[in-house]
Amino acid sequence: MNGATPRFWGGPLRYCRWAARERPGLFWAVIIGAMGPLTLATVPPIRHRIGDPDAPPIPLTYPVPVGPRKTLTGYGDETE
Repeated sequence: MNGATPRFWGGPLRYCRWAARERPGLFWAVIIGAMGPLTLATVPPIRHRIGDPDAPPIPLTYPVPVGPRKTLTGYGDETE
């Protein structure tokens, strides 16, 4: 078995050490990708605990003004 690639389930720590040396791009991509769900579960409660509130929701409609509209004049709007 000398020189053979280790199998993950045979020794996870040994495999991680081998992967970090021999295939660092793949190793770190998996590590960073695995941190995504962990970050989603931990960051919002920490933000709220230190006093950083959520942003107000973005308006989905534009408020229509009440009352009659002004008649526009100028910039080619008037009729001759």
